[in-house]
Amino acid sequence: MSRIEGRFRELARDGRRALIPFVTAGDPSPEVSVETLHAMVSAGADIVEVGIPFSDPMADGPAVQRASERALAGGMTLSGALEIVRRFRVRDDSTPLVMMGYMNPIETRGCGAFADAAAEAGADGVITVDLPPEEDAELCDALRRHGLDPIYLVSPTSSDERVRLICERASGFVYYVSLKGVTGAGHLDVDAVRGNVRRVKAATELPVGVGFGVRDARSAAAIAEVADAVVVASVLLEESEKLADRPEAIPGRVAEHVAAMRRAMDGAS
Repeated sequence: MSRIEGRFRELARDGRRALIPFVTAGDPSPEVSVETLHAMVSAGADIVEVGIPFSDPMADGPAVQRASERALAGGMTLSGALEIVRRFRVRDDSTPLVMMGYMNPIETRGCGAFADAAAEAGADGVITVDLPPEEDAELCDALRRHGLDPIYLVSPTSSDERVRLICERASGFVYYVSLKGVTGAGHLDVDAVRGNVRRVKAATELPVGVGFGVRDARSAAAIAEVADAVVVASVLLEESEKLADRPEAIPGRVAEHVAAMRRAMDGAS
C-alpha cells in the first residue's frame, strides 16, 4: 500500500477529507521550500505537492507562473526539486508527497531515471500535467515499478469515455480540475463540481481531489463537502510572494492559511 492510499484510508475511517497544499520547489529558496512543507504538515496538511518549476507551465495561472520564474531564476532544476523532497524526508517519513510538473524536464532526464530518482528521494506520486494517458506507457510503467502513483487530471470538458480511460490508468487519487482555465482563475461553481465529481466517481473507486479554484477557507469547506480532497496552490503562492523581502516569514504565513482551511474543512466534514 502506498503512503497516499494509506492516508486516504485513514481519513475515510475518520470521516475527514484530505487537504493538499502546494509548494513550488525553490521559491524563494530550497531552504524555505523545505520549511514551508513542514509548516504545512504541522498546520494540518494531509498530503503535500511539490511543483517542479518549468518555463512554460501551460495549465498554471499567474501566481504559479511567477513562482516558477522566481525559482528558475534562482537556479532551481529537476534535480534540485528532488533534493527538496529528499531533505523533507529526513524529518518526515509519513506524509505522502506528490511531485507535479511537465514532461519536458522528465523526458530530458529520461523516464526511467526520473522514476528511480523520485523513488530514492522519497516521493509517492507524480502528476504530469501535459502527459495524455494515450502516451503515458513509458513513464507510467517506470513509476509503477517503484510503487509510485501516477495521478491524472480530469477536466470539466472530459468526456465520459475519457474519464474512464484516465481512471483506468490512475492510482493514488484522481485530480478533478474545477474550472475551465488555469490555476487560480475563475469562479468556483460548487454545484457543477459536485456533478462532475459524481461522474468521476462513477468510473473509479479511487478518491477524487478537486483543485484550481480553492481560494480560502470557505471554498475549501465547500469542496470538502463534495470531494475526497481539496488541493490549494495559487493563494498560498500569492502569500509567499507578498513576503519576498522577508522569506523567513513565509512558512508561518502559509501555515496560517492551511490551518484556517483545515478548520473549515473539518467543520464541513
